[in-house]
Amino acid sequence: MAGLYIHIPFCKRKCVYCDFYSVAFSPVMMERYVSLLLKEFDRRKGEVANEKFRTIYFGGGTPSLLPVNLLSKLICHVGQDDAEEITIEVNPDDVTEEFAREIVVAGINRVSMGIQSFDDKELKFLNRRHDSSVAKKAVGILKSSGICNISIDLIYGIPGQTLATWRKSLEDAIALGVPHISAYNLTYEEGTKLTVMRDEGKIEEASDDLCVEMFDVLAAMLSDAGYEHYEISNFALPGMHSRHNSSYWNFTPYIGLGASAHSFDGRVRRYNPSDLRRYMELVEKNGMACDEEHETVGQLYNEWVMTRLRTSHGLDLNDLLARFGRDRLEMASEVLDGYKEKGFVTVANGVACLTRKGIMVSDMIFRDLFVV
Repeated sequence: MAGLYIHIPFCKRKCVYCDFYSVAFSPVMMERYVSLLLKEFDRRKGEVANEKFRTIYFGGGTPSLLPVNLLSKLICHVGQDDAEEITIEVNPDDVTEEFAREIVVAGINRVSMGIQSFDDKELKFLNRRHDSSVAKKAVGILKSSGICNISIDLIYGIPGQTLATWRKSLEDAIALGVPHISAYNLTYEEGTKLTVMRDEGKIEEASDDLCVEMFDVLAAMLSDAGYEHYEISNFALPGMHSRHNSSYWNFTPYIGLGASAHSFDGRVRRYNPSDLRRYMELVEKNGMACDEEHETVGQLYNEWVMTRLRTSHGLDLNDLLARFGRDRLEMASEVLDGYKEKGFVTVANGVACLTRKGIMVSDMIFRDLFVV
């Protein structure tokens, strides 16, 4: 089985931290864009050897701005009947009773909601369109419509955020009873308004020590509430892991449609341009817009060790041996043994896993494991 990602780039407002490709909201352009998504799908669906799509994920941008009739058109065209999980990312203020009813009819069975915080001052700083009351109401509307597979996103390390406000956001999230929570340490990406504000001295980054404390609080509170910490940034109640995102971490083939979308078939990566007009011109002319990169064994090894260590399943050293040979196994084992002595990694029954302490230095561990 394979995964299908569909990028909807339109946004009404750009969040200060966001570096995902997005463009200004344009109802006029949406219908043409969807017709080109369908054309691209028809041209490229064979890239995963005609496998059925087990998961479909609408990301953005703000996919909840897409008229539901166009969303339905896309889902029907790509093969709704074969998909076990169909997810749409939404902004809380786009969720109305009518919207919720319509996406259920369209076949959506999972919603990922970008809440980010339940503190209204923090939401205002991030330039979000909603406040905490709207977010809570949106979750209630979705549940009433029959969608109980709900994931919410939260951010920690926001300038001005304290341990107290972070705890309160986590308490509010847990109280909603959603089965999945993704929590990310705020990052300063090049070209974002957030980075400009920092570089101009208008804001100050949260300290590393505070971010470590916030992560510890996050992991402890969600564990106590029954959530499994199954990937560095992802927590789920038993049986409620994101099937689509999990496919990225276990090398399941997937196709990405739309401007800026990426694809991977196990060996070749394909990249669509992060330029809406360029994407549309190329698909209109050729039926596709992607460039290709054939990955080397070294690149595949680097991605494999990183993605496996990000998850609670860990890095199976016997699997590493079978995939990449004894030389790379011995190199990786030496690095992992060093981090095991420091308490950052555990190795049991031939499987290496990051400890909670190790997660906070995971970038350093990955870097030491990589081959050039």
